[in-house]
Order: sequence, then C-alpha cells, then structure tokens
Amino acid sequence: MTPRVFFVIGPAGSGKSTVSRQLARRYAATYLDKDTVATSFTELLLEQNGSDKNDRDHNAFYQAAILPLEYATLLRLCADNLDVGCSVVLDAPFGRFFGDREYLLKATTGWPEAQLIVVHVTAEGPVVQDRVARRGYARDTWKLAHWDEFWTGAQTSCDWEGALHILLDNSAGTLDLSGFDAALADLMT
Repeated sequence: MTPRVFFVIGPAGSGKSTVSRQLARRYAATYLDKDTVATSFTELLLEQNGSDKNDRDHNAFYQAAILPLEYATLLRLCADNLDVGCSVVLDAPFGRFFGDREYLLKATTGWPEAQLIVVHVTAEGPVVQDRVARRGYARDTWKLAHWDEFWTGAQTSCDWEGALHILLDNSAGTLDLSGFDAALADLMT
C-alpha cells in the first residue's frame, strides 16, 4: 500500500495536535510535530542571535533563517519515514507557504511515492482564542495581544496543488473522525 502523508494545517489553537494524534493512531502513521522537532534548536538559535526565544511572529531573523530550517528538518524526517514505508502525520501550521500553490510539488521532490492529503483544521475564532489563552505558551503573547491582526492573517487560504484536501471543523469539544474517513474514501475513489 502506498504510504500517506497527512499535512495537518491550521492556525494556533485550531486543534492541529489533537487531530494529528488521532489521525496517527487511526492510520498507524508516524506522528511528527514541528514544535517537538524544532523548539529546542529554535529557542537556542534565537537566544544566540540576541532575540527573545519566544519572539517568532515578527522576528526577521526567525522568519528568514530559522523557520525555513524548521520546515526543512520536518520534511526530511517525513521523507526518511516514507523511505521505510511508513505513513506520516505532519503537525505544523505551514501558513507561510500557503501563497505558493506549487509548494507541495516542490517540497516533495525526490520523495518516495506517497498520497498527499492536506487536512485543513478550522475552528471558530472565539474557540481558537480561548484555546490559545488556556494553553499559556509564552510564544502566544503577541497573538493574544494583537488578536484581530493574528486572526485575520490566520484566515489565509491554502490551495496547494498535488494533494487531496479535506476540511475538518474542530470547534466542538469532541473530535469525531467518521466524517473525515468518509471524505477521504470519497476523494480516493
């Protein structure tokens, strides 16, 4: 069977991690969370550059040098798992790359054959704001202080070519993937 790569995308607080973990369990896939993969080196690089380790949203050094490294690392780990026949769930916002319709085509060049599935995790604004506030991450300080600006930017559309796209509303308190399974089955036929 051809391995699958689930690109689980959405803004902070949408529930990407919850959805990603459920998908990894459901499809027996490797789970790769960008925060787990990259936070340690990201914080160190920011501090060594004289920046606050939590200042990412509007930090030019982070945006130009570190963020591309985070995603390159995540995608290399994904390719390594595909090489051994494992499906992968990628838990990361990917927002910076939404404007490039060919992003996936370029990012997956040289990968083994895989079915690419983009899972758009959405939730209502007040739900997302509450989740971001409750999780209490220092790196979310800017988002909460500039909520309207953050939320407007978080509404950017992702129309990547070369993948199946599924929308998953995660506004409710519980996650039911039965609709996801049906949507995936429909897309695969």
